[in-house]
Amino acid sequence: MRYLLLIIVFLGSNVFYAQNITAEELLNKTIAFHNPNNEWENFNGTFKVLMNRPNSSERLSIIKMNLPKQQFSLEIQKDNDVYGYAFDKEECTTNLNGSSEISDEDRKAFRLTCERGKMMQNYYTYLYGLPMKLKDPGTIIDSTVKTKTFKGKEYLVLKVNYEEEVGKDVWYFYFDPNTYAMEVYQFYHDESKNDGEYILLEGLEEINGVKMPKTRAWYYNKDEKYLATDVLLQAEVK
Repeated sequence: MRYLLLIIVFLGSNVFYAQNITAEELLNKTIAFHNPNNEWENFNGTFKVLMNRPNSSERLSIIKMNLPKQQFSLEIQKDNDVYGYAFDKEECTTNLNGSSEISDEDRKAFRLTCERGKMMQNYYTYLYGLPMKLKDPGTIIDSTVKTKTFKGKEYLVLKVNYEEEVGKDVWYFYFDPNTYAMEVYQFYHDESKNDGEYILLEGLEEINGVKMPKTRAWYYNKDEKYLATDVLLQAEVK
């Protein structure tokens, strides 16, 4: 009976805590954990992402971001090819195996278009800029902080929608209730269909003062089918 009472008190305290922390407070606390010295706003650094997925060879992505100067480059190394995109503000260039002269056939095969490059820039800036990117214009954060048990652990959860011109998916972000570290995120295109994916985050890698997830493992929401894992690596200093 004593242990049952302790469990009830513990669960009740978590629910009470979720009801007494606002969405803004939770977001500020998790940003303070991941970006303690406000380094993200002036981020200028390089990191690598190694991706593994079933039935495919490894893909190494080298990402360079200079947010103050609005510069971004992505170099992809896969099999025997090296290709990528570079942006200096809105000026875009592409390259394949050291050359900017790319045939239409290769451009199509490697998806070497500036539209694709812009999508990749937004992708990496968003995911590795979380949770700070939740402060961006067009982000609509539900005012209610929920508690939810996911994979056997209880989290504080923020629900996020976006203005139509920003995005149409609904996202959920899961934070450790003690450290406020972001440990899971999940998105749906249509939540009633249980589509979309969830991403499990494990470990931290500090890049230029920002604590980013070390490992991300991707799964479908619907059947929990495993999709891929990517690992964040420090870039060598040259």
